[in-house]
Amino acid sequence: MDNFGYVAQSAFPLVWIVVPAIGAFLRARHVTSAQERLEIWQRWWAIGAFGIGSLWMTVAFLAFPDVMATAIGFPRTPFLFEIAFANLGLAIMGFRAASASARERITIGLGGGMFLWGALAGHVYQWFAGGDHAPGNTGGVLVNDLLIPAVMIVLAVRSRRLAAAPVRAV
Repeated sequence: MDNFGYVAQSAFPLVWIVVPAIGAFLRARHVTSAQERLEIWQRWWAIGAFGIGSLWMTVAFLAFPDVMATAIGFPRTPFLFEIAFANLGLAIMGFRAASASARERITIGLGGGMFLWGALAGHVYQWFAGGDHAPGNTGGVLVNDLLIPAVMIVLAVRSRRLAAAPVRAV
């Protein structure tokens, strides 16, 4: 694979972080309420990063298992089918998080984090122990696996704290 192709394929997963961040930024830029701005960010993150990003992975692993196996540097095995449905579970949780309470969003972030952070550890292990430098193993997927649940948790914790803070008189 040429360098441009490798970089493009490696960086593609970042679209699931960048697009929701840009969308939330543009939508929230004129909002004056901190709570409303935080809610906008949480919904964009839940739907875009967690929901649509995971749904994309579901479709990719089900419809194009050979392409995905090559992208991650693994042979095609039944494991790819399992990854597809694990991602479907994440997608459903992400879509649910769009209208969830802060407490539920923390739980959804932690639940998704268990899978994604475990996948992150597996990618890093395969990178160093197995020499797997495939673009789907060492690129943007590492950033996604780390940040998608972490950002959801941080935003939800911030939302809980903001809701619990006393309102100041103006």
